Amino acid sequence: MEYAPVLKTKYYKEIAPALKEKLDKKNVMEVPKLLKISLNQGLGAAVSDKKIVDIAQDEMTRISGQKAVQTKAKKAISNFKLRENMPIGVKVTLRGNVMYEFLERLLSIALPRVRDFRGVNDKGFDGRGNYTLGITEQIIFPEIDIDKVTRMQGMDITFVTNAKTDKEAYELLKELGMPFKNIAQ
Repeated sequence: MEYAPVLKTKYYKEIAPALKEKLDKKNVMEVPKLLKISLNQGLGAAVSDKKIVDIAQDEMTRISGQKAVQTKAKKAISNFKLRENMPIGVKVTLRGNVMYEFLERLLSIALPRVRDFRGVNDKGFDGRGNYTLGITEQIIFPEIDIDKVTRMQGMDITFVTNAKTDKEAYELLKELGMPFKNIAQ
């Protein structure tokens, strides 16, 4: 039998049937599911120091468990001393088992390590069933060695679902274990 993360198994055995009942779907294939998780880090300071992008790329690769790629500037902006094709960020897209493993680590280890954590904001939905979560410090992930961190860097984590509405995506993420602040919606 092939290896499957705990959260993936739980989704197919418990969460999908529960959501089918809760959202009043006729078929289990109509139930919303997580398609991918996209991590993105914009590095404005990379204009003056080229090593920042390399460090961020290494950190993002450690956090996600998958090789991160550099994002480049699409056009030059002289006021910001920005040239075309200059590296200004890092991104990685997770799918399949790697995605579920990352989600497990995020929910059980990383988010509880946030200072004064009282849940994530439920206003990060985009109207099409996707949710974006902003993290201010990369040191909440246990893969990052705090002693080697030169600067605190935030990131955006986007959960892309095939849900038709924000309500369906909210229910899916809540069932997966996302600790939202406002439970009633």
